[in-house]
Amino acid sequence: MGVDITTTPRFRSWAVTHVGTVRKHNEDAYVDRPDLGIWAVADGAGGHSAGDVASSMIADALQAIPAGLPAPQLLAEVRLAIEKTHAALREEAARRGPNEIVASTVVVMLARGDHFACLWAGDSRAYLLREGQFRQITRDHSLVQELLEAGAIGPDEAMNHPRGNVITRAVGAELDEFVLDKISDRLLPGDRFLLCSDGLCKTLPESELASLLATIDGIPPQALVDAALAARVTDNVTAVAVEFTG
Repeated sequence: MGVDITTTPRFRSWAVTHVGTVRKHNEDAYVDRPDLGIWAVADGAGGHSAGDVASSMIADALQAIPAGLPAPQLLAEVRLAIEKTHAALREEAARRGPNEIVASTVVVMLARGDHFACLWAGDSRAYLLREGQFRQITRDHSLVQELLEAGAIGPDEAMNHPRGNVITRAVGAELDEFVLDKISDRLLPGDRFLLCSDGLCKTLPESELASLLATIDGIPPQALVDAALAARVTDNVTAVAVEFTG
């Protein structure tokens, strides 16, 4: 388990990934590039072929975006990179044979000036810790989320639901139309963001995520991943933390 730590004049960021306590290989990937203004977590879709190939292709495509782009062009380039990867993964699945799926979730954070945007597909999440308030800023594309919104289950049932691994959108999935959801807002000095694969947020409650992300000293993702390992996380686990220093 390695730790990436990166600092620029306006951002500090940390990234950690681990195979977990059950799986034999890691199908998560991440991007930690404050020099580009891009951070991301991709999680190869569970139960499908070559999830590690899918997540790595997403990360590679984002890493290849040039530095110094203005905000509108950066957003367009990120969308284009993921859409091209979606098409490439669909082609790879077709090459492997009928009913094959090579897919991955993704959550991406972009920052330019005093604004940020998050784009996502699937159930990898982004959280924001601002002035002591912690909240999820993405909405899962999952069966459990749909059941929650329909009132069919409650939050306590959602945490360990038997179909908690069923996602309704992913890069490379067979969809009538592939769409990335987006949220954007201003940045405030002291903002801390957490991007993570579902191995983390399905293992630790939000209250613990918040307290560990708020850790001033040390490496927040290391503490988060260590806590998930102590709780015997059954999936790969990845965390990227980003702090806007202003």
